Amino acid sequence: MQRAERVVVLALEGVYPFELGIPSRIFGAADGRYEVLTCTVDGRPVRSNADFAITVDHGPEVLATADIVVIAPVSGDRVTADLPEGVGAALALVRPDARIVSICTGAFVLAAAGLLDGRRATTHWHLADSFRRMYPHIALDPDVLFVDDGRILTSAGAASGVDVCLHIVRTDHGSELANAVARRCVVPPFRDGGQAQYIERPVPEQGAASTSATRSWALDRLGEPLTLTDLAAHARMSLRTFARRFHDEVGLSPGRWLIQQRVARARHLLEASDLPVDQIAGQVGFATGASLRQHLHAAIGVSPQAYRRTFQTAAR
Repeated sequence: MQRAERVVVLALEGVYPFELGIPSRIFGAADGRYEVLTCTVDGRPVRSNADFAITVDHGPEVLATADIVVIAPVSGDRVTADLPEGVGAALALVRPDARIVSICTGAFVLAAAGLLDGRRATTHWHLADSFRRMYPHIALDPDVLFVDDGRILTSAGAASGVDVCLHIVRTDHGSELANAVARRCVVPPFRDGGQAQYIERPVPEQGAASTSATRSWALDRLGEPLTLTDLAAHARMSLRTFARRFHDEVGLSPGRWLIQQRVARARHLLEASDLPVDQIAGQVGFATGASLRQHLHAAIGVSPQAYRRTFQTAAR
């Protein structure tokens, strides 16, 4: 087995305990592919945003040994345009080739350190306006669960830390291992939509029907030429009501969601099978292999053949 990648999680004053534990839980379930350490900027305990302090075994020196650095989030009232004391010196120890990941408000730390300049990023939707005011030169996308911009990855609030960690496992070692990690942690391997579905909205009218059963029905029929009319008919709603309710629940239009699910299914088949691209396209509901190539390239920027080579090599 190849050398385990070292993941170092940086805990700051006011850290959220839940998010602090996500990297250890997800990467620790990946069959020994990762080693997870936790540090603070001076090796001393930090107060969490709960009623207890957190003691760590490592100081900032371990950041110099990290393959992946995770910035755990702090409570929103601690967010400022200035780096907390000692953070700049700690981040200066990170190797130039190490990946850096932020969860929730951790994006403010990366922005203050200049690491997000010229990049796309995300953070918790509730703090999006504050982020834009502080860092108008950074391309913030508050509608997604995470952004992978190469060496730097940023994620939205709380459980989106699970999403970005699973994404890293999937990128490094393929969907089979990522799905196994998700099952062990009893979390979904891939969540539909983005942050839009979690933004506060008025309470829906009493007795309002959900589109969840129709989404499950559609996932079992991705190979069929499903239309908005088919989906609305299954949900027993008018086209307009179904489209509105679907977007409210998922954060995407039905058509965009179908494409996303078909691309996700195609990626799995490209990784886990040797089926020809045209056959995979048919199985997931794209009319031709060219259509699959177009949508895959739009989603992740590579061709099916390049994707297969990359992830089958990672899996081996």
